[in-house]
Amino acid sequence: MEAAHPHQPPSQAWIFYDGDCPLCRGGAEYAETFLRQHGFLLLPLQTPGVTDRLGLPHEELMRELKLLTADGRILGGAEAMLEIARKVWWTWPLRILAGLPGGSSLLRWLYARVAANRYCLSNACSLNRRHNNVPRAALPADNTRRRVVTAAGWWPLVFLPGIAFLARPLFPAWVFMWLLAGALFAACKWLTLQEARAAGETFSKKRALGYLLGWVGMDPSTFASWPKAPSRPRRAEWIAASSVTLMGLLLLWVGARLLFNVSPLAAGWMGMVGLILALHFGSLRLLALAWRRLGVPVDPLMRAPWRSGSVAEFWGRRWNTGFHRLAHRFLFLPALASSSKRNERCRNAPSKAWPTLFVFLVSGLIHDLVITVPAGGGYGLPTAYFLFQGCALIFERSPFGRWLGLGRGARGHLFALLVTAGPAFWLFPPVFVNNIILPMLQAIGAL
Repeated sequence: MEAAHPHQPPSQAWIFYDGDCPLCRGGAEYAETFLRQHGFLLLPLQTPGVTDRLGLPHEELMRELKLLTADGRILGGAEAMLEIARKVWWTWPLRILAGLPGGSSLLRWLYARVAANRYCLSNACSLNRRHNNVPRAALPADNTRRRVVTAAGWWPLVFLPGIAFLARPLFPAWVFMWLLAGALFAACKWLTLQEARAAGETFSKKRALGYLLGWVGMDPSTFASWPKAPSRPRRAEWIAASSVTLMGLLLLWVGARLLFNVSPLAAGWMGMVGLILALHFGSLRLLALAWRRLGVPVDPLMRAPWRSGSVAEFWGRRWNTGFHRLAHRFLFLPALASSSKRNERCRNAPSKAWPTLFVFLVSGLIHDLVITVPAGGGYGLPTAYFLFQGCALIFERSPFGRWLGLGRGARGHLFALLVTAGPAFWLFPPVFVNNIILPMLQAIGAL
């Protein structure tokens, strides 16, 4: 990268990034060409003379990205990103998000979280220890591979949902829900594929397309070259998956219709349960069996969640394994690293409680975005549901919870069932059933 001198007159804007951060460095290298075309020069914050030029203390300087505008203003973090976005036309989804109520606050919060954990997001936590004097033992041990995801891997998380929101007036609410969910899903798929490539895994074009377009899981490693082929599916597995699919379709197309005249709300729930059975437990399991038949060792998305002996087992091993892998890698581990550093400074033992609640909080906010925003009501209920799950999981693992016998045996099974299924109406409030599910069932002819 061509080095310019930071003492030159500010006829152009300057972007100063952390040159020791692999994530930041990779993004700068990727974006340098088009940023220069829009009047931005890039330099590492570690370049001699930058500290004097910006006049900031070292701690403040290294906290986040800095932008020196052509008129001499110094912006940092999310404000710097938004100023850059005003000069690049295709970043309009970011500008739209910032203009929504609370959008700027959300962007500042997200940027602060990423900036605080940028080394561990790149699996370069040792650099973070060097800058913050945090001992190795205080950080999680998931450092076996170096992963550097460039800006190309993260931008779809902003662009694709932004496009879905722009298209919202053109479609019914239930179609917008699917568009928004699909946009988030596609962005996360792309992010995980870029992470795997950055870690050195190779994919043929067919395998990469198969992962992106033909599978719902979030572990691209299964589509890379594997030395051991998966076990061939048994006939009983095909029969079981086909039976669940048929059962779900019967609930969707017959059960919902029979209940509609008795209770539209009950009919909506019946159709929703039928859809979940036919899609998540049936069709997607058939898809997993088909990939195994082709030699790709994928795991099913749902792994008999009704057998869970604990809340931790339900969310960690049996329900939506694809999202669990994604949340563990990009939410839990960075939050655990941040919590460990804070506990080390306070001379406390590292705790998983707050990172766990953070993961469930983000899960709730995502479900609120996909469920209550399209429905136009019930705001906060999905977030409350997931926070309740996180609190129940922490209680289950507490000394008192273990004394009660939670987390194992019949008591653990009953507790997991009550916690996950009992408040399900928080996750899918009546306004969602009435405004999304029932119109969708009517549109597809199920009612």
